[in-house]
Amino acid sequence: MFEKHVAERMHLLNTESAFKILAKAKALEAQGRSVIHLEIGQPDFKTPRNIIEAAYKAMNDGHTGYTPSGGYPELRETIAQYAENHKGVTTNRDEVVVVLGGKPVMFYTMLILVNPGDEVIYPNPSFPIYESNIKFAGGVPVPIPLTADNDFRFDVELFKKSITPKTKLLILNNPSNPTGGVYTKEDILAIADALRERPDIFILSDEIYDRIVFDGSVTSIASLPGFKDRTIILDGFSKTYSMTGWRLGYAILHTELAKHMEMLMVNTNSCSAAFTQMAAIEALTGPQDSVEMMKAAFRERRDYLVAALNDIPGISCRMPKGAFYVFPDISSFGIPCEEFANRLLDEAGVAAAWGTAFGKYGEGYIRFSYANSLENLKIAVDRIAAFTKSL
Repeated sequence: MFEKHVAERMHLLNTESAFKILAKAKALEAQGRSVIHLEIGQPDFKTPRNIIEAAYKAMNDGHTGYTPSGGYPELRETIAQYAENHKGVTTNRDEVVVVLGGKPVMFYTMLILVNPGDEVIYPNPSFPIYESNIKFAGGVPVPIPLTADNDFRFDVELFKKSITPKTKLLILNNPSNPTGGVYTKEDILAIADALRERPDIFILSDEIYDRIVFDGSVTSIASLPGFKDRTIILDGFSKTYSMTGWRLGYAILHTELAKHMEMLMVNTNSCSAAFTQMAAIEALTGPQDSVEMMKAAFRERRDYLVAALNDIPGISCRMPKGAFYVFPDISSFGIPCEEFANRLLDEAGVAAAWGTAFGKYGEGYIRFSYANSLENLKIAVDRIAAFTKSL
C-alpha cells in the first residue's frame, strides 16, 4: 500500500545478491540443512588481536564520542603515510576522508561528480553496487565486458571506443570482484595513455583487495604522473585486516573533492566511530604478519579449488591472481547461472553467487568465495561434482 508513495529514485537502486543468498542459506541451516558458505566476500579469519585490543583501549581511554567528519587527523595522517609506502601515492591528510566502509566512497563519488546523463564506464561483471549507484545519481552505465579469454583484464581497446563527450567517470577495480582478475602495470599505463587527452574524465580506483595479490603487486593509477588529482582511491580495512563488521573505509582524493565528501558525511553519518579509528591506526602501523598469514592461506585454498574445479567435467576455471574468489564457467550445462546457483544450494548445500548478480556479462559463470577452510572447500567440491553429474 505504500509503494505509490515511494520516491521514483528508490527503484534505481539494486541489492547485493550475495546477501540474499546468505539469508536463504541461513534459513536452510535453521531447518537443519548442512550448507557450505562460498557466497559471501568475507574473510573467515578473526580480526587480529592487536587491533581488537587497540579498540578496547581506545574505549577505555574515552574515544567514544563524535569525531571530525573526515576522521581523526592522526588516522588521516597514518593513511596518507600508508598510501605513500604501499601505493606509491604521495598525499597528505587533507586529501583523506574516513567513512563507514568502502560503499560510501562509491556512493559519494557518484553524488559529487555525476550529473544526469553523464556516462560512467565500468567493468562488467563487477561489484553490483557500481551500476546501482551510477543509476541512482542519474548517470548512464557503460559496461566494459571482462572475459575469461582476456584473463578478466580490462580491454583497453574497447575502453577507448567507449569514451564519448559525455564520459565523466571511469571505475577500476584491481584486483577484481568477482573474477579475481588483476590488471597488469601495462594495462594501467595503457588506460592512463587513453585518458591523457581527456583531463575532464575522473577515475574511481577501487583498491580494497590490493594487499591480496599472489604474484607481485598492483599499480594504482593515482601513482602515475598527472593522475593523482583526478583519481578517487577507495580502500579500507574489511578485506586486508578481516574487519568487515567494523565498517571502516576511506577515500583519497583532491582536497576540493574531499570537502564535498566530508559534507556528505556530515549529512548522512556525522562521523565514523572513534574507537574503530584508533584501531585502524594500529592495523596500519602494527604487525603485518596476520596479513601475510591470511594471504598464504588464501593462496593454498585458491590453488586447490581451481585444480579441483577443473577436474569436474563441464567446469572451466581460470586461475585468479588476486582477491579470494574464483569465477568458473558453467555454461556447458545449458542452464542460466542463477538457476544453477539456486539449485546448487537447494540440492547440494553449497551457497554461491551467480554470475549475473555482477552484471549481464556474468551469464554462464558462478562466483565461489574461498574465504572458507580448506576442509570445507573439499566438502564443497565433492558436493559440486555430485550435483553436476545429476544435470
